[in-house]
Amino acid sequence: MVNQNTVAKDVGFTHEDFAALLDKYDYHFSPGDVVAGTVFSLEPRGALIDIGAKTAAYIPIQEMSINRVDAPDEVLQSNETREFFILTDENEDGQLTLSIRRIEYMRAWERVRQLQTEDATVRSQVFATNRGGALVRIEGLRGFIPGSHISTRKPKEELVGEELPLKFLEVDEDRNRLVLSHRRALVERKMNRLEVGEVVIGTVRGIKPYGAFIDIGGVSGLLHISEISHDHIDTPHSVFNVNDELKVMIIDLDAERGRISLSTKQLEPEPGDMVKNRQSVFDRAEEMAQKFREQMRAKQQGQQEQPAVPVTPVEQPVTEEAAIQEPVTEEAAIQEEPVTEEAAIQEPVAEEAAIQEPVAEEAAIQEPVAEEAPEETSVAQEEVSAVTEE
Repeated sequence: MVNQNTVAKDVGFTHEDFAALLDKYDYHFSPGDVVAGTVFSLEPRGALIDIGAKTAAYIPIQEMSINRVDAPDEVLQSNETREFFILTDENEDGQLTLSIRRIEYMRAWERVRQLQTEDATVRSQVFATNRGGALVRIEGLRGFIPGSHISTRKPKEELVGEELPLKFLEVDEDRNRLVLSHRRALVERKMNRLEVGEVVIGTVRGIKPYGAFIDIGGVSGLLHISEISHDHIDTPHSVFNVNDELKVMIIDLDAERGRISLSTKQLEPEPGDMVKNRQSVFDRAEEMAQKFREQMRAKQQGQQEQPAVPVTPVEQPVTEEAAIQEPVTEEAAIQEEPVTEEAAIQEPVAEEAAIQEPVAEEAAIQEPVAEEAPEETSVAQEEVSAVTEE
């Protein structure tokens, strides 16, 4: 039986010791941390979240999703537990501000980087246009399509709501730049159906001093001046007119850069026939193309049989590489306009898009400013072929 008169022993544990122990095991939260939290109260324009801090944290409605949210219960439910990003430090009331939007952005950038690595083709609807190009959303991120990489004869304003196939040109999370190409996606799709040595019928769509651009079923290929004829050509204008229909042979396909190189010189039965007797070239095109393919196969076999024999470099005629600095078609040249950051930002975005974006200072960090266009010089140098809609 316990003696109730026993005097309690001094355990040596004061209130100060207890407070110190609480501080020792208290969680310290910092902006940038990702923590687990439980929703315990939904407010009209936000929600209170228990993350184990002394005071409940708060998530405003604009930080609940990468997409537009009209009411908190569209994203969160009472007693739901999930991850939250600590957006700001404690305010004067000791309350932290949280974000789900920031987590979604980080994961979205990770996904688009993976898609770029895989060289994937994605599809997205145009939600707005400006003087520089068109705006789309990929994995919730705002992406920009420069005008020179939109391959359609429609006015840009009519593209709103239309879904386009796209390839990635630039994915840069640090600079908030997500730039895409409609033209490159179409070129890749068309080029998969073509073969080197194949004879195709095309239409002259543009003539430049260095060659002619030939539309072959929706894909634009370059017939360089050095590949028109064995005879010397002063200018392509002396041989072709816009809208001329002719047979050409594919001599090179570069899917990565979207380039198609064409030749009529290789189809000449006699040197100079493209200038003197064009019909003879077209009549015997398949025959000459077959000879070209046989020569290529023999050459490849010879190289395989004698791999150790040094080959003296032979100076090759100038190819379409000389055209890198030029816009790729007459139509593209008309479309091509300098796209600067100022040009992309000055243009108004759709009203809905404007409403979605937070006005807080940190919004500029959260939202990729993808509508600013890449420097057109680098894009034009990288891509020289163009595509028009079938």
